[in-house]
Amino acid sequence: MASRTVRLPLASLLSRLSFRWADFILPSTLQLSPLLEVLLEPVPCKEHTAELQLGLQEALVNAVRHGNGCDPRKVVRIRRVMTPNWMVWQIQDEGGGVPSGSRDALLPEQPEATCGRGLFLIHHCFDDVRWSPRGNRLQLGARRRSA
Repeated sequence: MASRTVRLPLASLLSRLSFRWADFILPSTLQLSPLLEVLLEPVPCKEHTAELQLGLQEALVNAVRHGNGCDPRKVVRIRRVMTPNWMVWQIQDEGGGVPSGSRDALLPEQPEATCGRGLFLIHHCFDDVRWSPRGNRLQLGARRRSA
């Protein structure tokens, strides 16, 4: 079998390799519905959207409540990066960060616990979860699925 070389025009090649990003800086409030719609707007697979929305909401609530202490003078910074294969959201608050020993994706031992499920949900909604060394920036990645 002979090998075949396919040559694509430069514009076509660049469009396949394109990265799109958007930055959002918002006051630290729990009014998240409009923001979630904007953050998820470019997600092509609508079935995947609900799962990503749950994970993003948990991450944003954690940033507002735990990172910024619900202080509206503080901001939450979000960067959305879309690549041909990945969708990535970086969420950063102004808090001291989550200690490295507290970043596990485990459910609380006590079923009636009032907190501790957020990180578990985040880890199960995304394909890749990474923390900044300080622990106040969370990067969430999801592989692109077909529409």
